[in-house]
Amino acid sequence: MMIVVRIDVELARRKMSVGEFAEKVGLTPANVAVLKNGRAKAVRFSTLDAMCRVLECQPGDLLEYVDSEEEPDPII
Repeated sequence: MMIVVRIDVELARRKMSVGEFAEKVGLTPANVAVLKNGRAKAVRFSTLDAMCRVLECQPGDLLEYVDSEEEPDPII
């Protein structure tokens, strides 16, 4: 099992920088990088709520389950 974080896709769609996103969500750019790179062990619901509010999206737009035997979709 693998959870792929798709923050980059949503940021690109909105032409929003990591710094701007981090400021609006209330995270440091370093913590956003941890999330983007899939190194986070957990995400608080309050953080997920803030990310969805800022990006005007649903949690499923940011997180995707991928079977460990499958390759994740390439980010275009």
